[in-house]
Amino acid sequence: MNRSPLLVIFITVFIDLVGFGIVIPVLPYYLNSPRFQATPIALGLLFTSYSVMQLLFSPVLGRLSDRHGRRPVLLLSLIGTGLGFLIMGAATTLWMLFAGRILDGITGGNISTAQAYIADVTTPENRAKGMGMFGAAFGLGFIFGPAIGGILSQWHISAPFYFAAALAFANAVLLYFTLPETITPGHPARNIRRGWGYFLRQLREPPLALVLLIYFLFVVAFSIMTTVFSLFTMYRFGYDATHNGYLFAYVGIIAVIIQGGLIGRLVKRFGELTLVVAGALLLALNLLLLPYVGPLAGGLTMLMLLLTAFSIGNSLATPSLTTLASKSASAAEQGGIMGVTQSAASLARAVGPLIGGFLIYSAAAGPPLYMDDHSLRATFWAASGIMLAALIVALYLRRAYSSRYASLQ
Repeated sequence: MNRSPLLVIFITVFIDLVGFGIVIPVLPYYLNSPRFQATPIALGLLFTSYSVMQLLFSPVLGRLSDRHGRRPVLLLSLIGTGLGFLIMGAATTLWMLFAGRILDGITGGNISTAQAYIADVTTPENRAKGMGMFGAAFGLGFIFGPAIGGILSQWHISAPFYFAAALAFANAVLLYFTLPETITPGHPARNIRRGWGYFLRQLREPPLALVLLIYFLFVVAFSIMTTVFSLFTMYRFGYDATHNGYLFAYVGIIAVIIQGGLIGRLVKRFGELTLVVAGALLLALNLLLLPYVGPLAGGLTMLMLLLTAFSIGNSLATPSLTTLASKSASAAEQGGIMGVTQSAASLARAVGPLIGGFLIYSAAAGPPLYMDDHSLRATFWAASGIMLAALIVALYLRRAYSSRYASLQ
């Protein structure tokens, strides 16, 4: 149970993130195509609709995975993802796009359930390494997904969505035949009967509440960046979906190096809390400096340097935060707590794109998906300010609770 199940989870998350990454560089251009001609507000709402559904349903799916097993919830999630991508690829109106994203969001409990599975098969001292492997699968997904999406979009703008649907269905087949169940009849999670009141009380208890607040702020800032990054490179560098696919792939390569190979050793040497502080500082500085980069101001070299630091910061902080959340719960509560953690991320992914879309739309005047220097600075500086708030909370958490988490190693 120490290697084979983790390998299957790694492959499952990797394939799922390839499908997710495929559409990231394509979606702004898809919405701006003659088929839809949508505004930045519509782009933000499309990202938000998916995240709101995950916010509502991730804790439900997490609790179901505690009571009925990880396998059925993962299968349901992957099938829903595949159907959602099929609807988006076939969409001829904006409401069909929203229908596909909403369906994907309702069944999108695969991330939190996969994290709970990792918690099931790892010890507390090795959990950061397991979560780092999970993050490495994310990184690999972002290496191949955006690049594939950019290439397929040159053939047909809908092709990336159909390819992502095929990957999701293939993923479901793989999982069905290869993944063993961890919630066995004697597992303590089978007998737990705690409702929403229990988890709401948990959210009011430090340090878990502080961990989730930092995680929320991280994902809000990260979502603002990913929502508007393609628009930024389109405006400042003249890049298209293919160029952005390669840039996202580069970010994924850095994430794989950090989370797949180094995070376990870094946690053992510095601890999760220190890595969260370092990651927040790197991201705040990068988001502050990014609006100044252009062909005549550092060019592609400076852009790549900032993306390197951005990926390092995120790769240090994200697995550390999920590990801290996992350590705050017992073995019987991993699915529920990971579901609540995913809900915090989903709420952030709902808020972030709305902030990004609103700032672009309100700070600039022009055609759909238009950006100028003023809106560029307003958007990335807002994300930097949010990350600065995460840094302040992380510093407090490190000072107040470092000894408590050290005792859980």
